[in-house]
Amino acid sequence: MGAERAGATVGLLLAAGAGRRMGGPKALVLLDGQPLVRRGVDLLLDGGCAEVLVTVGAAADDVRRALGSPEHVTVVDVPGWAEGMGASLRAGLEAALRGEATVAVVSLVDLVDVDARVVRRLVDIAGGDAGALVRAAYGGVGGHPVVLGRAHWPGVVEVATGARGARDYLRAHRPLLVECGDLASGRDADTPADLPHNPRHRPH
Repeated sequence: MGAERAGATVGLLLAAGAGRRMGGPKALVLLDGQPLVRRGVDLLLDGGCAEVLVTVGAAADDVRRALGSPEHVTVVDVPGWAEGMGASLRAGLEAALRGEATVAVVSLVDLVDVDARVVRRLVDIAGGDAGALVRAAYGGVGGHPVVLGRAHWPGVVEVATGARGARDYLRAHRPLLVECGDLASGRDADTPADLPHNPRHRPH
């Protein structure tokens, strides 16, 4: 991927939740010794995003420490994080609107088996198009990540509320589904039982 095309793409990692069913913020869960928040950043950068915005809310200071200081990463505080994914998505897209990217790859911090190949496939199909609307599918069922062209950002910000995130917008606008079931299951991890390798819950 050329530098011009890569620069058109920003990653948005939603990592502000409290993870009540997990027993603590999912961003802090360790998978193979790495906090999920850092894993999420790496898969977005490795998948072709020029920069990544990470939304933080619950245990924000701990999440910042777990994230470290990677290059091309900006932390976005979400004061209303307790509302749900909608607040995190709005804050992230509003931050992205202040930049020059033409597409955003929206990912969740708890996608424990999605890797950079999935992101790369979506980014390649979106092609930096500000009108792109592309969603990963697993067995034909839409999931995450989702690529939102810049033209869609204001509409998503307007309707994203509570735990629904962009669900209503995507239902109305019918994104292109891109099958990624050959690369991952796309399942998110809501409880400790959903985690592979039985990782510890928090970094020390």
